[in-house]
Amino acid sequence: MIERHHPKLPVGAPCRLLSILRSSSYYAPQGEAEMNLALMQMIDWQFLETPF
Repeated sequence: MIERHHPKLPVGAPCRLLSILRSSSYYAPQGEAEMNLALMQMIDWQFLETPF
């Protein structure tokens, strides 16, 4: 949506047009850690075994 390497348009201009913060255009989401995934799976399993 925002071209960071546009030769004539700085990153701030499209961010102002879209009403978003410039810092959010640089955000790259990270995946979940393996330990978190394992813990979530254990919690899900336990809930399915004893939903009360």
